[in-house]
Amino acid sequence: MWYLLPILVGLIGGVIAYWILRHDDPKKAKKCLYLGIALAIVGITINILIVTQIPSLAPDFNVNV
Repeated sequence: MWYLLPILVGLIGGVIAYWILRHDDPKKAKKCLYLGIALAIVGITINILIVTQIPSLAPDFNVNV
C-alpha cells in the first residue's frame, strides 16, 4: 500500500513514504523514494515533449510594444 503514495502524489509522496518508513523498513523506503523520483522525471519529460509540439508556443513570440 505504501507504493500508492508515490504513484498518486509523485515526488512528494515518495519523500513522505521515505520519512515514514525509513526506520521500520529501509529497503521499502528507498524503493518508494526512487519510484517517486522516477515518476517525477517521467512526468517532466512528457510535459516537455507535449509543450514542444504546440506550435503557438514557438520561441519567436513577435511581441509588439
